[in-house]
Amino acid sequence: MSSVEHVFRVRRLYKLIFRVHRALPPELRIMGDNYARDEFKRHKKCNPEEAKIFLNEWTDYAITLAKQMKPIQQAKKKKVGEYLDPKLLDHMTDEQLVQLYELHKAATEPSTDEQSIPDKK
Repeated sequence: MSSVEHVFRVRRLYKLIFRVHRALPPELRIMGDNYARDEFKRHKKCNPEEAKIFLNEWTDYAITLAKQMKPIQQAKKKKVGEYLDPKLLDHMTDEQLVQLYELHKAATEPSTDEQSIPDKK
């Protein structure tokens, strides 16, 4: 693949991810946009082998999320995302594991709206 084709493919995927994120709830959209932006910046100068893996994974992510954001899927399942195969953890670097943990914490901590609502008993 030529350099021009590669750049075009990366830009098209990048824009697609942000377009798909528009269907997410606001707090997930912000987190998803920031994460995608950081990851694409971080991999801007990676080697061709890493670039291929990176683009394949983000393409799979965009396709999966686009399917889940269809109105019919939302009405049926009301779920976003999918579980990570535990076997993949064996192939991650320490830095990736820390990043994954930080992402998990950000995704599971209650939002400020939920914290300010008193419990009704």
